[in-house]
Amino acid sequence: MPLSPSATRELLARLGHQPKRFLGQNFLVDGNIVRKSLELAQVGAEDVVIEVGPGLGTLTGALLEAGAEVWAVEKDRHLHHHLEESLVPSAGGRLHLLEGDAVESPLAGFPGNRPFKIVANLPYAVSTPWMDAVLSGPLPDRMVLMLQQEAAQRYAARPGGKDFGAISIFLQSAYEIAPGHRVDAACFYPKPEVESYLLHLVRRGTPHVFASAAKTVIRACFQQRRKQLGGLLRGLLPDGGAAWLAELTRAGFTAQARAETIPVELWQRLAVSGR
Repeated sequence: MPLSPSATRELLARLGHQPKRFLGQNFLVDGNIVRKSLELAQVGAEDVVIEVGPGLGTLTGALLEAGAEVWAVEKDRHLHHHLEESLVPSAGGRLHLLEGDAVESPLAGFPGNRPFKIVANLPYAVSTPWMDAVLSGPLPDRMVLMLQQEAAQRYAARPGGKDFGAISIFLQSAYEIAPGHRVDAACFYPKPEVESYLLHLVRRGTPHVFASAAKTVIRACFQQRRKQLGGLLRGLLPDGGAAWLAELTRAGFTAQARAETIPVELWQRLAVSGR
């Protein structure tokens, strides 16, 4: 698989393919980052690994060489066809390739009936809606995700800052954020105009998965994050937010508190109290 800018340019030229910015097609060309991704995810023989946007198949090939069974979803029809011709025949049935949208098929068609991991170079435009879909379950044991650094900061954000939001709560309730790795733009072709980060997530022993109704309320609270929770909850919940406000009071907060000041663990208790 191509692991240099020149080899990647040559392959793209042979395929007659121009990288599409709207699909986030910045192809990984650094073997060290590929190895780091597999190392962080602890990929071994017979592991099931989900990949999003395999592109030219650089990471896919490395996963297969490690002995993993790979389920991958690729939206670009041209690249999907290339992967079908270049990787599927030699994969011995261990590569399941789906042509489609990662947000609609976040696990690439994998039924979730066995333990699995996710290792992916995520297209930046879909990272948050894709993550939201994954966090609805079933949950992978580990995720190692190449992300725009700005997205990684939102996922890891703590209460009190502008980066802390609904996706921070949903993610941190299910996963611990382990040490990751900053990735230079030179590791991609073409070079992205944003900073990248390899985010390493390990599933908690008892992950909390929010019900759909609770997620809707929490998102609404952050969409008007400068407003006081008392007024917001009265308009969002059937009981006028009484149960949530009582839980806030027990935790030492008032109805004047704002969403970004509430810690992750309390959001979990609020969601349970409102059932």
